[in-house]
Amino acid sequence: MGFRETMSRIFSTRTETGEEHPVKELQTRYYKTTKDKAMRTIEQVLTQQGLTIKRSEDDRGEIVAQTKSGKKLLLVASIITVKPYRTAVDFSCATETVLPSDFGYSRKFILALYQKLDQELTYVGSALGHELL
Repeated sequence: MGFRETMSRIFSTRTETGEEHPVKELQTRYYKTTKDKAMRTIEQVLTQQGLTIKRSEDDRGEIVAQTKSGKKLLLVASIITVKPYRTAVDFSCATETVLPSDFGYSRKFILALYQKLDQELTYVGSALGHELL
């Protein structure tokens, strides 16, 4: 990771996961489950973490949630079935703060969500998009 990426990660109020993310822990995660089960599990995990589900769209595979109190946080979860019983999960998390940085809060929050999902669903691997197509 270069200097520019490091600085943008430090001075950022948002974190996203993706298939080709330079940070291995923030790459798209794949689970052995259906999209519907993954969506219900993610909704439960988000509620347990103190977030309110603002919108859940089964047909699009998208969940939007935000915190009720404390540090203001907006999270969008994208759930996509790539193959039967192979479901990809990505997160986009943004914090609302007056400072130019959330000091890694959004990153830590996403990592905690993935850790919880790994316990609830059968984890297959990360960044497997090129293998599954």
